[in-house]
Amino acid sequence: MAKVKHESQWYPLEAGESVLDGLLRQGVSVPNSCRAGACQSCLMKAVRGTVPEAARVGLKDTLVAQGYFLACTCRPTEGAELEVAGAEDLRVPARITSLTMLSSDVLRVRLHADAPFEYRAGQYLSLVRGDGLARSYSLASLPHEGVLELHVRLIPGGEMSGWLATEARPGDAVHVQGPAGNCFYVPGRPEQPLLLAGAGTGLAPLYGIVRDALGAGHTGPIWLFHGARTPAGLYLRDALRELAERHPHFHYRPSVLTGGSRDVAEGALDVLIRAECPKPVGYRAWLCGDPQLVLSLRKKLFLSGLSLKDLHADSFLPSAPQVETTASSASGAR
Repeated sequence: MAKVKHESQWYPLEAGESVLDGLLRQGVSVPNSCRAGACQSCLMKAVRGTVPEAARVGLKDTLVAQGYFLACTCRPTEGAELEVAGAEDLRVPARITSLTMLSSDVLRVRLHADAPFEYRAGQYLSLVRGDGLARSYSLASLPHEGVLELHVRLIPGGEMSGWLATEARPGDAVHVQGPAGNCFYVPGRPEQPLLLAGAGTGLAPLYGIVRDALGAGHTGPIWLFHGARTPAGLYLRDALRELAERHPHFHYRPSVLTGGSRDVAEGALDVLIRAECPKPVGYRAWLCGDPQLVLSLRKKLFLSGLSLKDLHADSFLPSAPQVETTASSASGAR
């Protein structure tokens, strides 16, 4: 059998078991969230031994060069011995600055990083609590704003979201790790139509991307479609409508499955998108939210003529009883 050395102790791995699952099974606390190789919160560093290439897929070259790998996708070969260390040196200390309810089940968490934290609007980070609990959330803020803004969906029984909603207070110390993800705006082709679609807290990265594009002087039409089950699930409506008033080429389209009104369309998100953007040939698109919804939208937009190279999404998959992530989509990541 393979075995892993962590903090001076060896731990055996069962056949085909990942480093993450093996350590957790034996009571070792390891930060983790998606367990699917997407969020990168389970990063570890190989001190000695061979790491399978599959455990490095999606990592930056700089991280690979330093020996980092994803514990959730690392399955050492039979008989292998791997000595590992945590990724504490990649974490940036931060403090909670405010906690504000945006709707009945969405909490806005704002953080101040106590050291430089570079990111692109729309990427995601891992939020790490003092006891090592980690969850990944998309960034709704812009880098120049000097604050890290997360939109956290409150999940019954959720460890991180429950703590943020009931126990955490402004001033509490946490750590952030990252960023990661390829879901962000890249300047260029300012006249190109942009299409952004998401459901629930999938709005978080889209909110950042839209404002980033507008700030960069994007002149082409920008369509933002946000879906929810009921009107209560639509948050930031006033802010987005005000943004649309200031920028006539930005079109905000909220929709719900039930309970539509004059200002909110009723029906499936893909139907609304098809009605407003029937032929998205030449568009650039970002998709966020429920993984199944994103996969469906991705396929339909592709069949409508949108090039796959212009489709951007980061997808998180559930690994535990509850998923506490705001970013999701279809690039093999989110």
